[in-house]
Formats: sequence, structure tokens, C-alpha cells
Amino acid sequence: MKQATLPFNLGPIVSSAHLASGESPALSEFEFGLILASHAFHRWMVRAMAAAGVADLSALDVLVMHTIQHRDKPKRLADICLVLNVEDTHVVTYAIKKLERAGLAKGKKVGKEKFVEITAKGARACQAYREIREQLLVRAVKSSGQGEQSLSGAAAMLRALSGDYDQAARAAASL
Repeated sequence: MKQATLPFNLGPIVSSAHLASGESPALSEFEFGLILASHAFHRWMVRAMAAAGVADLSALDVLVMHTIQHRDKPKRLADICLVLNVEDTHVVTYAIKKLERAGLAKGKKVGKEKFVEITAKGARACQAYREIREQLLVRAVKSSGQGEQSLSGAAAMLRALSGDYDQAARAAASL
């Protein structure tokens, strides 16, 4: 199949041309891809959890629930925030309260600290989400030719770049 030739160069696909005109147009292109992927990922989490039988959760609520479920042991608020790289603890506190009201998580005091753990209902919801994820997402990603090694490499790159963005955010806060 012959590829069409355009009479002009589109350049990188970005959301903000004024940012792409600097020293790294590729970074602007990456950021636009990250914007699209993050919104799609958030939409996916909310809809997959609704399909699993738990509606009315935000993407952060779903992330907090999965983090609480991780390794099936109670978590402190500070640990959840650290794992998810969330600076505003009040939004995670609100998510935990929402999950507790829904019967998906429960809090308990250990000394002066509050720990949160998943309930049986929450564990069933996480399992249903996992099954839906396997059927709808994992199969689609595998059929698109994305191998485990390339996904792992992309994940490593995103983790490394998150450090660059965090450092830049700290520097910007002091300007």
C-alpha cells in the first residue's frame, strides 16, 4: 500500500505549538501523548469499575482502592499517597471515606495511626475489575503487537520522567 505524500510537513503532533517551538519539540509531542493516554486511562478505570458493579467512583477512587488491595495488607494514608505520588492528602482522604461509605474499604486504628484495608466486597470488585481488564484490555494490547518487554521499557521511561517532572515542579515552586 502506497503512503500518501502531503504537500506540507505537519511536524510533531502537539497540543501547544508554542511549547513545541522550543528546544525539544519531541517532549511536547510526548506530553500530548501523555495527556491523551492519561485521560483514556482514567476513563477506562471508571468504566471498567462500573462494569465490575461499582459505579460512581472517580479514577482516583479506583486507584486508591487497588492500592489498598495491593498485597492484601492494611495501608496508611501516607503510604497510599506516596505510592500514587499524590501530594494533596485531602483528595486521598476523601477517596478513602467514599470507599468506606460504599463498603469497599474499612479503617482501623493502630495506636495513633489509621490504617485502611479492603473489605470482602472491595476484594470482589477488584477481582471483577481484573477479569474485565484481562478480557477487554490485555487481549487488545497483546493483539496490537505490544510485547511485555516494550511495555516494561515504556513503564521504566515514564517512571524516570516522573522524577524529572517532580524536580522541575519543585524548582518552579521556588520561582
